[in-house]
Amino acid sequence: MRKVLVTGAAGFIGFHLSRRLLEEGEVVVGIDNLNPYYDVQLKRDRLLILEGYRNFSFLQMDIASRTILEVFKRERFEVVVHLAAQAGVRYSLKNPFAYVDSNLVGFINILEGCRASQVSHLVFASSSSVYGANTLMPFSVRHNVDHPVSLYAATKKANELMAHVYASLYQIPCTGLRFFTVYGPWGRPDMALFIFTKAILEGRAIDVYNYGRMKRDFTYIDDAIEGVIRVMDRPPRGDPQWRGDDPDPGSSFAPYKIYNIGNNRPVELLHFIEVLERCLGKKAKKNLLPMQPGDVPVTYADIDELARDVGYRPKRGIEEGIPEFVRWYKEYYLGKRKG
Repeated sequence: MRKVLVTGAAGFIGFHLSRRLLEEGEVVVGIDNLNPYYDVQLKRDRLLILEGYRNFSFLQMDIASRTILEVFKRERFEVVVHLAAQAGVRYSLKNPFAYVDSNLVGFINILEGCRASQVSHLVFASSSSVYGANTLMPFSVRHNVDHPVSLYAATKKANELMAHVYASLYQIPCTGLRFFTVYGPWGRPDMALFIFTKAILEGRAIDVYNYGRMKRDFTYIDDAIEGVIRVMDRPPRGDPQWRGDDPDPGSSFAPYKIYNIGNNRPVELLHFIEVLERCLGKKAKKNLLPMQPGDVPVTYADIDELARDVGYRPKRGIEEGIPEFVRWYKEYYLGKRKG
């Protein structure tokens, strides 16, 4: 039984990961600042479920505050899974300072906490957005990612660089996970599936960018969590074959590794909407619009490294995953109104 810190425990991925760990008998300390970027009640309802487990404890605090260092000293975590961040590509155009505070200042606090308490493995959330202007598909951890097209993406790339420094200087095993469009029950209200479902049920039009030709590697939440769990149990070691005269972006001489967490099956947005329409039994009214600044037309994960190292292969496509989300949405939102 390990003591695990999960930052962002009230968030979408953090909630599901915490619940899975608790069900497996781990001791979980969750941290979240419950910021109002989206519905705080949804976050509280996730926490209410987690607080039903006796081996869960929760601290409401901001990772950008250095008081988090005291938590590291007191608790002595064996593994840290850092998921807390200011999310959202489009919001980063409106409020850039939120990304600096949470994603940069907050991350250095996590790294310092890990260093001071000699954590055995730091697993942290990166993002598929780091691939930015890359067009070679599928996106591989072996590719260079020096051309981000949003501040959010730039902060996630910075996290990868910062973690590598700490892995190199202090021998802290660090694994970064580039998540590809995770969706499912208890999902984020700022994500397309949530926005589309709400609008279609209310008879409102949905904004469909890039005229519906966007492609996303939609990853069902259970598949994403399976990947995180498997990675947690495998701290990286330095690669003795790594060469400074021919550096491989996907590995390092330090105990540091990057993986893609994706479905490996990109889906066109119009098809995604068709599947959702079938689940809802209702057609969508579509506003077909051009690309928005900061967006990328396609995401497509190469997951060969993860499959090789930990045996990860996603199980659910959107035909199985979207109905699960719709079932939860109707139960959580429409069921409440009936009650």
